[in-house]
Parts: sequence; C-alpha cells; structure tokens
Amino acid sequence: MRIGQAEIHSAVDKMEDPIKMTEQGIREMREDLDSALQASAQVRAMAIRTKNEKTKKEAEAQDYSNKAILLLTKAQKGEVEMAQAEKLAREALTLKENLLLEVKSLEEQLATHEKAADDIQKNVEILRFNITKWENELKTLKSRIKVSRATKEVNKQMAQIDSNSTISMLERMKEKVEEEEALAQAYGDIAKSSKSVDDEINKVIGEETNNVNQELEEIKKKLGISSSEK
Repeated sequence: MRIGQAEIHSAVDKMEDPIKMTEQGIREMREDLDSALQASAQVRAMAIRTKNEKTKKEAEAQDYSNKAILLLTKAQKGEVEMAQAEKLAREALTLKENLLLEVKSLEEQLATHEKAADDIQKNVEILRFNITKWENELKTLKSRIKVSRATKEVNKQMAQIDSNSTISMLERMKEKVEEEEALAQAYGDIAKSSKSVDDEINKVIGEETNNVNQELEEIKKKLGISSSEK
C-alpha cells in the first residue's frame, strides 16, 4: 500500500475522516490487484510459451535420434554407405544433443516462470482477502459513524435544553394556562353569583306577593265577597 502506517495514524490524529482514508486504501489495493492480475497473466503466458517450446524441442530431439537410427539401419542394409551414414548419424545426434541442452534450459525457465506465477497468485489472494476485509470494516465504520453522529446530535440537543431556556419557556406557558383557567373559573363564579342574587330577589318578591293575595282573600271572605266577584 502507498499509504504508510505513519501517515494513517497522523491523519487520524488530525481528526481527518477515517472513511475517506479507508476508501483511498481500498482503491489503491484494487489498483495493486489489477497490476498483480496483469503480471500473473503475463508470467503464465510466458510459462505456457516456454512449455510449448520445450515440448517442441523434445520432439525435434527425438526426431533426430530416430533419423540417426534410420541412417545406420539403411547402411546396415547396404542402401547407404556406412561412412556416409555414420557421418550423417553423428550430425543428427549432435543436433539432438544441442536440442536437449535447449530443453534443459527451457525446463529451468519454465520452473522459474511457474514459481513466479505461483508467488504472484499468492499475492493476488492476499490482496483479495485484504480488500474484502477492508470493505467489511468500511461498512462497519460507516454504520458506527452514522450511529455516533446521530447520538451526538441527540445528546447535544439534550445538553442545550437548559441553555436555550426551553424548560423555563414551558414553565411560563404552564403558568399562563393556569392563569387563563383561573380567570375562566372566576368569570363562571361571577355569573353563577349574579344569577343566585336574582333568584333570591325574585323569591322574596314572590313571597311578599303571595302574602298580599292571601290577606286580600281573607278580607273578602269576612265581607262575604265571593272570590269570583270583581
């Protein structure tokens, strides 16, 4: 990774966003992964070409060996002079030996390429593992930061309740409501009181009227005046 541990710690100490740092680290690892995959493909292609070349050289060497045998067989049958056959067979075997030397060199190259390809593949697997690990950690980190920020805002609001006089304001509103309720009750009591006075007056007046009527009836009775007469 191009982001050093010291730089990471320094950034965190400076309160820089750890999510951005993690995302940058993942991007760099993906770039490294792409480069490793390209290198792996190139090395494996070299190994394949080397293996094919080795197989071809081995076949050519075997062909020269067969030709040497065929030449000596023909000389033995008298189809070719023995001296000429031996000369040609010797040249064929020499070419065979040269080819086998090339085969040996190709075998060494092939082993080198295959080892390099295996090493690169290991690095690819490590990078893939680390990318997956970091992506999971990033998801967790994002969730934790979201929760912590939400919690911070709630706590901040709770901490500011007294400072912004919310409680005092609610208390004043409560007092105002209680005043309005008391005032309404007072008007109600006054209304009831006024009505009671009127009722009492009417009651007294009514009683006096009844007394007068009763007295009038008694007088008329003494005088022998019928109640129906006017």
